[in-house]
Amino acid sequence: MLEDVAGSPPLRSNEADLSTFWMPFTNNRFFKKNPRLLASASGMTYRTPDGAEILDGTAGLWCVNAGHARAEIVDAIARQAATLDFAPTFQLAHPQAFELASRLSAIMPAGLDRIFFTNSGSESADTSLKIALAYHLARGQGGRNRLIGRARGYHGTNFGGMAVGGIGGNRKGFQTQLPGVDHLSHTYRPADAFTRGQPAGGAAMADELEALIALHGAHTIAAVIVEPVAGSTGVLVPPVGYLERLREITRAHGILLIFDEVITGFGRVGAATASERFGVTPDLLNMAKGITNGTVPMGAVAVSRDVHDTIVNSAEPGIELFHGYTYSAHPVATAAALATLEIYERDGLFAHARALEDHWETAAHSLRGAPHVVDVRNFGLMAGIELAPRPGAPGARAMEVFHRCFDEGVLVRVTGDIIALSPPLIVTPAQIARIFEQIGKVLTDLA
Repeated sequence: MLEDVAGSPPLRSNEADLSTFWMPFTNNRFFKKNPRLLASASGMTYRTPDGAEILDGTAGLWCVNAGHARAEIVDAIARQAATLDFAPTFQLAHPQAFELASRLSAIMPAGLDRIFFTNSGSESADTSLKIALAYHLARGQGGRNRLIGRARGYHGTNFGGMAVGGIGGNRKGFQTQLPGVDHLSHTYRPADAFTRGQPAGGAAMADELEALIALHGAHTIAAVIVEPVAGSTGVLVPPVGYLERLREITRAHGILLIFDEVITGFGRVGAATASERFGVTPDLLNMAKGITNGTVPMGAVAVSRDVHDTIVNSAEPGIELFHGYTYSAHPVATAAALATLEIYERDGLFAHARALEDHWETAAHSLRGAPHVVDVRNFGLMAGIELAPRPGAPGARAMEVFHRCFDEGVLVRVTGDIIALSPPLIVTPAQIARIFEQIGKVLTDLA
């Protein structure tokens, strides 16, 4: 078990029984003895119960793109809850669901103008996979039921997303997996260490898909799902031409391409979507997180007109797709999303993020040469700082960075021995400097 070596006393709650909450993706035994708590937030800042300020270097969990506690979103949530707190969307609907679908389709890649609402990125992943299977069945190609993911990919923790995902810790404890799943290799090459932005070489890695097609037959493959930039595994940036090649291969063989943009959507890469930024349009696009600025759980899948119409128009009279959630297009969530989209547009946050990219990149790569740093990767307002692991204790060094940075007033995220950064899009150059300076100071003092 890791020891708390931060040097300042951990924050404790005197009002709650900390043993009652089984925390997700957490070393619960360590946390319950050394809790670090967040009590309030505004703008770029979290505050602890004792009033200490924490600069948010992670947009919460990749989701608070417009900054914390935006009054417009708070007011929209309150008004909606007082007006229409819940409305079923099974055989009924409410106006805001259609308004939000229209607003989203307007910023999606051309042709992806049919929106299916979910409640999380995990649900968006499973939804897109089911839509892909339904599409091929509707075309009379029900034998296309194989799904292709990618090593080190993350598509949530439901059974579908877990199966196509490629992070070992999320899979190895749950041996009951979806059948007929295969994986491409991830795109990281040690030779590309310290590349700024996209690596120049490596597009040919997409040709692994041709090998899987030769092995299984295109007639068995329904879809390929990838993150344009793999986030949760530590910011793996695609080589120049890689996504374009995946699109070429999938299109040539009648395979659907799904982009999981739960992290990369809504300005994270300086555009509404990574699809727009890279100029590659998939058949389905998953979203969540930034859709409501993290205020209310919500997700969605943007679906191409062809996929939608094929499923709907070929169905027998009645329900066309036997799938959905009680809270799909929840009224309070739609209100939060509409207010969030208004802020993004009014404040020009996607363009603001794009304008900060060079500054962000320079600050991130200033850590090259810092103790323990073996790679720095960046794209948009994302960065992964990879550390050499301690012998026999993988992940321990990065977790110590996490604890020490928090206790010094900066929130970072760690995944394995990688520090992952993704600030709210309202971040300033001075705040960017502080984030990386604090990491550098901690690394200098770290064993």
